[in-house]
Amino acid sequence: MSAMGFEEEFRTPGQPVIEPQRFAAALNLKLPDLAHLAGVHPGTVTEAPENVALQGFMREALRVMSASYQITGDRGRTFYWFRNEPFPEFEHRTAEQLVAAGKSAAVIGYLTSIAAGSSG
Repeated sequence: MSAMGFEEEFRTPGQPVIEPQRFAAALNLKLPDLAHLAGVHPGTVTEAPENVALQGFMREALRVMSASYQITGDRGRTFYWFRNEPFPEFEHRTAEQLVAAGKSAAVIGYLTSIAAGSSG
């Protein structure tokens, strides 16, 4: 990976925003599911992709995935983990669910403790 990280592949060409379709495709998400996670109307994903709430969810998700990638070094593993692996420490919710609930800082803190050799 480049110094920019895998996050750059989600950028809308020529714009400082994340492209929802690229984000959804990489995570095997349907666009209405992305809208639900971001807390926006389904039409927002295609009609107003620069929406603050939508961009905020994707940005925080990429932040969490970047922290995971620093540990795994594996893009596919990171995406799978984000969507599917529950955290017993967080009521068995996934990182995706936690980010949608505004808890990305807690997930990053947990990952930081894992990287430092702690059990959480």
